[in-house]
Amino acid sequence: MLLSMARFKKFLLSLLNPYQYPLRFGALLLLIGVLWIGVNALFAWLLSPVCSSPYHSQIVTVNIKKGSTMDEIGDTLVKSKLIRSSRAFVYYGRFTGQDKKMQAGTYQISNNWSLQEITDYIATGKVFSYRLTIPEGYTVEQIEDLLARKGIADRRLFEKAGAADYPFSFSGELAGTDLRRLEGFLFPATYELRPGMSEQEIIDLMLRQFQTVFTPELQRRAAAMGLSVRETVTLASLVEREAKMEQERPLIAAVFLNRLRQGKRLESCATVQYILGKQKETLTNKDLQSSSPYNTYLHSGLPPGPIANPGLSSIKAVLYPADVDYLFFVARGDGSHHFSKTFQEHQKAAKQYQE
Repeated sequence: MLLSMARFKKFLLSLLNPYQYPLRFGALLLLIGVLWIGVNALFAWLLSPVCSSPYHSQIVTVNIKKGSTMDEIGDTLVKSKLIRSSRAFVYYGRFTGQDKKMQAGTYQISNNWSLQEITDYIATGKVFSYRLTIPEGYTVEQIEDLLARKGIADRRLFEKAGAADYPFSFSGELAGTDLRRLEGFLFPATYELRPGMSEQEIIDLMLRQFQTVFTPELQRRAAAMGLSVRETVTLASLVEREAKMEQERPLIAAVFLNRLRQGKRLESCATVQYILGKQKETLTNKDLQSSSPYNTYLHSGLPPGPIANPGLSSIKAVLYPADVDYLFFVARGDGSHHFSKTFQEHQKAAKQYQE
């Protein structure tokens, strides 16, 4: 074994001796050269832009979620046809130290950029802001789901942020210690969210928007009606969930206010659906028997708090309701409602539209 190893070493040395075996030495140099050129060509190809022609280049929007690994980011870029190899992206990032600088966010990247340019771009966090629309009538749970689904917020951190202190004039009316205490006050609107915003900063932005929208004029109007901010928002949330047509909001608000003045239970289906945590076209008798304090079929007065986050139209509908003496409304099945003054008329309408 020692002899053969010694002979092998001698053979290798002979190859490196250009004077003893010039042809072999030349062949070895040629092989090394070919391999070197091939490796360089491969790396150059992997690092080069996917699209070499600026006339056919495209801008691709890519979302890098929080906590994404280099492999996951690389896979996303490959699927978006911005780079050729996820592994090349990972190795390049580790070699340059950029792997520790990757930032979450939404990026607009050209397929005419090299792998180096793309890596540098993501590492510097040059993202455009998230444009996120919170629909009117969404609950805090639906808002949380939307943010998590978009990769903007972490559920656990968002729920934790719900218990934080927020310095607003209405903060004293946020009852409870969990995320649900913010129900009604995360104002539905379209937001431009900066990349890297914390969950608490996102909540603060939505609460700040509510304070902006609920102007001193509206606050004075609520006080004149004997309503606190929380009571106003609670009523507005019922209107938001019941109304399908804009022109009916003041009418539905008037029904609820009239019933409250007369000491009648609100009997809002929307409050029962809030208890169930889902939208049901038809509620059963069992549903209506829920003992939850949010069940306005069993409990008088307002529910403990808002059941959704209402928009400005529903808030104004409560503060400036229609001047009518309706006490009932029933869905017609086309998004509109039939309004009644008496129980007998309501029964007749319910039979006509719901049976």
